[in-house]
Amino acid sequence: MKKILGITALLALVCIITAILSEGFLSGYNIENLARRTALLGIISIGVAFVIITGGIDLSVGSVVCLVGCGLPWLLTKQNWSMPAALAAVALVSVGIGIFHGVIITKLRIAPFVVTLCGLMMYRGIARGFTQDQTVGFGGEFTGLRTLATGQISIPFVDGFTLPAPCVFLLVAALLAAIFLNRTIWGRYMLALGRNEEAARYSGINTDRMVIVAYVICSALSGLGGMLYVLDSNTAQPVDFGNFYELYAIAAAVLGGCSLRGGEGTIVGILVGAALIMVLRNMIMLTTNYTNIEFAIIGAVLLIGVIADELVKRYAMRRRAARALLAETKPS
Repeated sequence: MKKILGITALLALVCIITAILSEGFLSGYNIENLARRTALLGIISIGVAFVIITGGIDLSVGSVVCLVGCGLPWLLTKQNWSMPAALAAVALVSVGIGIFHGVIITKLRIAPFVVTLCGLMMYRGIARGFTQDQTVGFGGEFTGLRTLATGQISIPFVDGFTLPAPCVFLLVAALLAAIFLNRTIWGRYMLALGRNEEAARYSGINTDRMVIVAYVICSALSGLGGMLYVLDSNTAQPVDFGNFYELYAIAAAVLGGCSLRGGEGTIVGILVGAALIMVLRNMIMLTTNYTNIEFAIIGAVLLIGVIADELVKRYAMRRRAARALLAETKPS
């Protein structure tokens, strides 16, 4: 809870500073665009968080976004697939990637970093291959499908305010993820696995199954994010579509309270972390002429978050050790 309050206070501070420095920050157009982008990042960040909670990492998220984001319009416009068939295909590919990662990691005992790094290269290469490095898009077609990402939803009893459609997907994904993580036995198993895999295994938990489930959730949400991203932008270039999205998602999860050691994480914190990343990007665009430094800023913020997480853990360990020593020396 303290981490969530801290990151929320930081988000509020950044918003206030940006509003002071730029009048355009509080404009309706900017707020709507910021909400849409935060929702899209939040969806893939929730997926990455499940992997991090189990003590793993997924570096292929951006390439999965690219594969799905390029694959969906390619199937619909170049291969003339029906809409249900194309949507089913990209969904199956997303889930299949998660199963593929999970099985290799658990059965062959290959480090998640290596497996997903290879995936990062493979999936983008596949996308560049079947598109022949050409930009793909929907053109003026499939406007109904595109409303999933570009649509606006009116809020009852609130005049003049509409909610971007991706926010609904984010809210549903966040609600289901929170229930799964906090109210189901599988969620408790994942947290236990992240804290101590060997102890979890000796306790009778099927740790391999939990790892596979985590990677399936991550890839499925990455696929959903890729679909919404391409529906929002209308076009995708396989060379750079989804570039660095995995880093943004990891940064959002870590800033939101997920420990890279595993075993910790809250969905609310992840959403706040995603919002902070997007507001930082927005601040850089609105208040400076150096938009190419956003990676430096976000990298620095992530490093600060990791260092703070480590210092807090060390402080907590010292306090527990001091209490245990005091209990042992206290006269009975």
